[in-house]
Amino acid sequence: MQVYVEVAINLQQISDSYHYHLPTELVGAVVPGSLVIVPFGKQRVQGVVLRYVETPEVADTRPVEEVVDEKPALTPLQMELAQWMAEETLSPLGACISLMLPPGLSQHTDTLVKLNPNYEPDLSGLSPLEKRIVSLLIKRGDLRGRQIEASLRHVTWRPTLRKLAREGIVQTRAILPPPRVSPKTTRMVSLAISPEVIPDLEQPLSRVQAVHERRMQVLHLLSESTGMLEPGEIYEKLDAKHYDLTTLEEAGLITIRDVQVWRDPLEDASYIPTTAPELTQDQSKTWQSIAEDFEKVLHEGTPEPLLLHGVTGSGKTELYLRAVKETLAMGKRAIVLVPEISLTPQTVKRFLSRFPDQVGVVHSQLSEGERYDTWRRVRNGDLPVIIGPRSALFMPQENLGLIVVDECHHESYDQQDSQPYYQGVLTAAAYAKLAGAVIILGSATPRITQYFWATHGSWRYIELPKRILAHRDTIAHYARHLGLDLKVKAGEGQTADLGLPEVSIVDMREELKSGNRSIFSQKLQTEIGHVLDTHQQAILFLNRRGSATYVFCRDCGYVVNCPRDDRPLTFHRSLGGLICHTCGYQRKIPKTCPVCGGNQIKQMGTGTEKVEQLVRERFPGARTLRWDAETTRKKGAHERILRQFTHQEADILIGTQMLAKGLDLPLVTLVGVVLAEVGLNLPDYRATERTFQVLTQVAGRAGRSPLGGRVVFQTYEPDNYAIQTAAHHDYRGFYEREIEYRRQLRYPPFTRLVRLEYRHHDSQAAEDAAQAVGDLIRQWIAETNRRVEMIGPAPCFFTKLFGRYRWQIVLRGPDPVEVLRGRDLPDWIVEVNPSSLL
Repeated sequence: MQVYVEVAINLQQISDSYHYHLPTELVGAVVPGSLVIVPFGKQRVQGVVLRYVETPEVADTRPVEEVVDEKPALTPLQMELAQWMAEETLSPLGACISLMLPPGLSQHTDTLVKLNPNYEPDLSGLSPLEKRIVSLLIKRGDLRGRQIEASLRHVTWRPTLRKLAREGIVQTRAILPPPRVSPKTTRMVSLAISPEVIPDLEQPLSRVQAVHERRMQVLHLLSESTGMLEPGEIYEKLDAKHYDLTTLEEAGLITIRDVQVWRDPLEDASYIPTTAPELTQDQSKTWQSIAEDFEKVLHEGTPEPLLLHGVTGSGKTELYLRAVKETLAMGKRAIVLVPEISLTPQTVKRFLSRFPDQVGVVHSQLSEGERYDTWRRVRNGDLPVIIGPRSALFMPQENLGLIVVDECHHESYDQQDSQPYYQGVLTAAAYAKLAGAVIILGSATPRITQYFWATHGSWRYIELPKRILAHRDTIAHYARHLGLDLKVKAGEGQTADLGLPEVSIVDMREELKSGNRSIFSQKLQTEIGHVLDTHQQAILFLNRRGSATYVFCRDCGYVVNCPRDDRPLTFHRSLGGLICHTCGYQRKIPKTCPVCGGNQIKQMGTGTEKVEQLVRERFPGARTLRWDAETTRKKGAHERILRQFTHQEADILIGTQMLAKGLDLPLVTLVGVVLAEVGLNLPDYRATERTFQVLTQVAGRAGRSPLGGRVVFQTYEPDNYAIQTAAHHDYRGFYEREIEYRRQLRYPPFTRLVRLEYRHHDSQAAEDAAQAVGDLIRQWIAETNRRVEMIGPAPCFFTKLFGRYRWQIVLRGPDPVEVLRGRDLPDWIVEVNPSSLL
């Protein structure tokens, strides 16, 4: 009897699934969730089996060719989640499934390009781009499309390649590359005889006495080992040689074989096992509410998402840890999401100390092999707790019982750079509902929409209003070391009520009037001096990278922009030139103005490099560290910087938004925000909310110990309500004002948004395409009789990106998604519930 299956094709642009039959040899080996290779048109592609089907849609089905992995690649719940995402975000199913496959295992069809062997290289009649492609093939030989893409970054080269193929200059064919990753094996040596017979060996192991003794030492070393040894370890300990091992193996005395090993990014992680501390009254009350959700799960109920609104330092992580413990006690598994790789080391260390050998980590800075092995260990059930940024949500955790989303307000949970475009928090909530799992969403500054849903909608709300005093032992040791007498407030057990740090707002306009032209106010300079005198630590926060934010001509006002993005290039002293933070374009500072020919080229603005330089000039003895995108490019950089700062190898940490996350640094007593209003006036309905969130979060890095803390906001807009409410730690005051604006302007949570974006490297073509689709959408709105408003078409605020002009259309209404469902919009980016309208 023929067996048929439905397969979702692993191609970004394919929304439909297709029916195939199983050859006899694959019956039983292919099950729902299996990653397979199937024919698709003239290509061979990967796909995931969704289900068995009794009757195929077509009479003449094609066969599944092979299975990529003997175990299912996706769990049944993951397949349900992928289908929910495709439906909710209007994304192709293949794009959603690709999120759940580890890099290196998931492969997409590529194009192999080669020069026609009969082509006589003659570049004279070719266009510049045609010459680049042909020269590349002459120099490097046959290339895959991805290799050409890497060599011609941000260049639209595929139409030119098709023209070269039509003219017979190049030849192309579709190929499916093999997976780039596979299990790692290493050679291991073990004893093949009983240790007791070693002294009684009759035959000498060599005619040379020294060699015989060395080989006997090898046997004794193996007999004393609790497991197998690598050859290198034996060579190092005994000065043995490779031929010693081969001789012993030929004699049947030892076994040498390839053994599979795990590439574990936490193999060398150091941690000290800890026990759970006593909870405060607020934490105990909150835990009772969380425990109710676990009780509901035991009775096969589905809990609502729980918003845990706790001020910075209120002890949210301890409640996450207890929730994980409860989950494991129920025989279930957990996913813990953090917004940034920079938070991962600190979070992993805390979870490892409570759950040794049960925690895994996944993020983009791991090697493909490490991510693949972590994925396999999760699939095998070896890692019941997985921690990481949004990609960790898609690990194959069977029997999922808990999802934690820490700092749930953060935009890094939303995928905005490639398909599928989705909101991580809403996706996590949907996943928890499918799994019948508990989900805890923690933040000191939840999004306006999240707070509204928790207090007026289908989520639950719990508040932790007080900061607790932790780090008593750390600070007591520090105080003894420096001979300080610290008064520790009384409280509940080990967690006294600490209070939030005092925030001062400095009006930089008044600083200028008083003659202070430094980027540091007198108040901030005094506070930095106090920190250095008392051997404490400070954070200086600036939401800009580089040494100068733009370079311009003082004679005519010309600004040096990126030719691809039309954004000002940033000067980096360490690079000796200008760089675009969007696309990576680099160039030297021009010596003369290309517009007027003048030589008055100056640098304006302040970035993190400049702040570091000025700190060193003003405080020559200060030890500084910089934490931004430039200093964290290499693997392990986040861990290294955090380790250096926590070990007091620096006095002042200077950085960007990475510092605004949930870092717990007990010796930090001062936070200085160099310019508080950065981003406040962008034309986006969430600009004010983002400013309030980042200020509140970065202020929360100060005063997390008995040493106390102080915060200084420097600003030219001291009366803005986002800055004022952040300075008073007044979330409710900010929310009440912001929610009223949202109601009046009909923005979420009172409506839903869909954003459509079109890009083209010709500005007129981009505008024409946008206007044409705008006309279509007006017709669709009329046809569906939906209460949907269309805003645009209009150029995006950042009008050019990677050399392409951007136009957008925004749909606003109760359910604008339905206007677009089932509509074909090739080459358009469609974002449902977009995080930004810029």
